Amino acid sequence: MEIVAVIDFETTGLSPVQGDRATEIAAVLLENGKVVDRYQSLMNAGVRIPSYIEALTGISDAMIRSAPPAAEVMREVSDFVGDYPLVAHNASFDSRFWDAELARIQRARRQDFVCSLLLSRRIFPLAPSHKLGALVEYAKLPVAGRYHRALADAEMAASLLLRLEDELRLRHKVRDVSVELLRRIQRAPKNQLEKCLATPQR
Repeated sequence: MEIVAVIDFETTGLSPVQGDRATEIAAVLLENGKVVDRYQSLMNAGVRIPSYIEALTGISDAMIRSAPPAAEVMREVSDFVGDYPLVAHNASFDSRFWDAELARIQRARRQDFVCSLLLSRRIFPLAPSHKLGALVEYAKLPVAGRYHRALADAEMAASLLLRLEDELRLRHKVRDVSVELLRRIQRAPKNQLEKCLATPQR
């Protein structure tokens, strides 16, 4: 598969439209089945972190006060991932923050997201849950660190993506797993994976 960038945000809430901001981002580059580079940084957007978010992530106001400005971090991570396809677990969440934080520095995303959550629903339909932690346990993947910290979650999402690729190759006999195929799979109805794989790729 092509080189991809797996990203993860930690934030002050669920929606940038409601004023929530990013507090941490990580990106890992996957090439030939291995992580070949990493980026991680806390980011100071000048907002307070709600107590329940601090309890969830361990990221405090004090940590954010000493972090680099959000604009600086977004310029760095945007340059780091370049035009590589983006992957995230629950990409509808991360893509909203990626787009919103990029817009603040007058940049725009040029590539689509692959969502490992949507893929897992189709490739691992029997998993008890499709949350990242549950899938790490279900697929017996290594726990990379504390959940709800950006680098650990990005590393685990990358491991999950590789495991999903293996499942396509081994169980479904897919010779070449491409980003375009993954996008097709995530758009397919959940119970129609085999039909999707049987459709010739254009």
